[in-house]
Amino acid sequence: MVNRAMNVRVVDYDRNWSELFHKEEKLIKNIFKDELLEIHHIGSTSVPNLKAKPIIDIMPVAENIENIDHYNDQMVEIGYEPLGEFGIAGRRYFRKGGENRTHQIHMFQSDNTHEIERHLAVRDYLTAHPEAAAEYGNLKARLAEKFPADIQGYMDGKDEFVKKLEQRALAWKQAGG
Repeated sequence: MVNRAMNVRVVDYDRNWSELFHKEEKLIKNIFKDELLEIHHIGSTSVPNLKAKPIIDIMPVAENIENIDHYNDQMVEIGYEPLGEFGIAGRRYFRKGGENRTHQIHMFQSDNTHEIERHLAVRDYLTAHPEAAAEYGNLKARLAEKFPADIQGYMDGKDEFVKKLEQRALAWKQAGG
C-alpha cells in the first residue's frame, strides 16, 4: 500500500505553512459546509520551529463520516485524491499533489475521540515542549538523509519515537497540559 519510491524530504520550519493551512481550510469548509464541526492543522507543519516534510496535514472533524463519501467528486475538483479509510478504520483520507504531495486530510467522525485526541495532543505537546520538537525534527532530518527515496524506511525509523511521543503527549494532556 505504501509507495516506497516516494522522495523523503525534511526541511526547516516555514512560517507559510500556517497560511497554506488556512487557505485550504476555506476550500474544505466551502465543500463540506455543515458536515464539519471543526477543522485542525495537525502534524509537524503545525508546530512552530519543527523540521518537517513540507506536507500540510489537516484534520476536519465530521458529524457523520459516512456522509463525507458523497463529496469525493468535489474534492477531486480542488485537486484531492479520495482514498477512503486508507488503513485507519473510521477515517476518510484525501491527498493532494500526487508524488509531490502538498496536503493530506485525515477526517474523523466526532465520536472517534481516540484518533482526534492523539493528533491534537502530539501537536500541543510539541508546541509546548520545544526540546522534544527539536529532538523529533533532528531525528526526521537524519532519517530523510538515510532514506531519501524510501518512505517506508523513513516511517519505520521514526515509529518507536513517535509511539513514545504519543504516550507522553496523551499523559501530559490528561494531566492538564
